[in-house]
Amino acid sequence: MTSGNNGASTPEDDDPFGYLYADGQANGAQPPSGGGGYGYPGSVNRVRAVGQRQYGQPQQAAPPIPQQQGAYGQPNAHYAAPETLPGGAQTTQQPSYSGGSGSGSGRGGPNTKGLLIGAIAVVAAVVIGISVAMLGGDKDKDKADGKADATPTQSQQSSAPSPSNSNSQAAEEDLPTIDAKALALGGTAATASDIKGAKADGGIYVSGFNQVGSSVTWTVSGIPKSGKYTVFVGYSVPGKDQNATLTVNGTASDSPVDLKNWSGGPEGDYEKGWTKTYNWIQLNKGTNTIKVSCEQGNQCDALLDQMWLVKGWVKSSS
Repeated sequence: MTSGNNGASTPEDDDPFGYLYADGQANGAQPPSGGGGYGYPGSVNRVRAVGQRQYGQPQQAAPPIPQQQGAYGQPNAHYAAPETLPGGAQTTQQPSYSGGSGSGSGRGGPNTKGLLIGAIAVVAAVVIGISVAMLGGDKDKDKADGKADATPTQSQQSSAPSPSNSNSQAAEEDLPTIDAKALALGGTAATASDIKGAKADGGIYVSGFNQVGSSVTWTVSGIPKSGKYTVFVGYSVPGKDQNATLTVNGTASDSPVDLKNWSGGPEGDYEKGWTKTYNWIQLNKGTNTIKVSCEQGNQCDALLDQMWLVKGWVKSSS
C-alpha cells in the first residue's frame, strides 16, 4: 500500500468525489455516468421543484425547468410555489381593509373630523355650565346682600308702623287730608287745643281717647280707583308706647295702629311726643270709611290731630 492510496483498486472507489479535486483528476477519477449518482451505485439523479413530490404516488420525472435570471423583486424561476403547480395547495387571498372615510391610504384611521366636532361640543358644554353657575351665583349673592324683592305681603287691612323720621320717600298724590275737628267722634273722645304742637288747623286735636269705646271715624270720598293705599295718623303720646284698632269699611285690621313713642319724648310730656304712624290698607273707588278706636286690649293714652292718605303702600308721606 503506497502513500495517498488506501488500497482501493480504482480512484473512484477510493473517493467517489475525487474527480472534483486536482489530485483525483490526476489519478484518473471521472464523474459517474449512467444511472449512478455521484459515485453511489443505483442512485437516481432527479431534480424536482419544491412541493412537487407527493408521497404514496407513482414517481414521475419533473418537467425541465428553464434556467433564467429573474429581475429584482420578481419570483425566481428556479422556485415554484406549491399552489402554482398541478395538485398543489390552494390558498385564499385575504382582502385588505380600507377605511370608509379615510384619506385614501388603504388603512383605516381615526375620523379626525368627528373628533374635532366632539371636542368643540365638550368645550361648548363646559362654557355653558360655567355661565349658568356664574349667573346662579350672582342671584344668590344679590339675595345675600339683601337685594331681593322686598314687596310686602300684607292682609287686606294691614299695618307696618314706622317712626316719622323714616328715610323712605313717596310721591304724594292729591288725596284727601282731614283735621281733628272734622272727624266723627265716638265714646269719650272730644276736641281740645291746650297742648301745643298739634299740626291740625288751629292746633286742635282729639283727647279723651284713652277709654274703651272711644273712636274717630273718617268718611273719605273721592278715591280715584280701588287699590292699595296708606293711611297716616298724626298723634302724641306721653313718653310711652300706645296702640289702637283700625277698621276700614267695617272690617277690622289684623294689625293695630302702632302709637309708639317715636319722638322719644319724656314720660308725661305730650307736647314733645308729637309724631306720626301709618297702616297699609285697601280702599274701594269712591267713598270709604276709616275708623281708629280704643278697644279691649288696646293701650289708648294718646292725642290725635290729623289723618291723610297716600297712594300705594309706602312708609313715609314726605
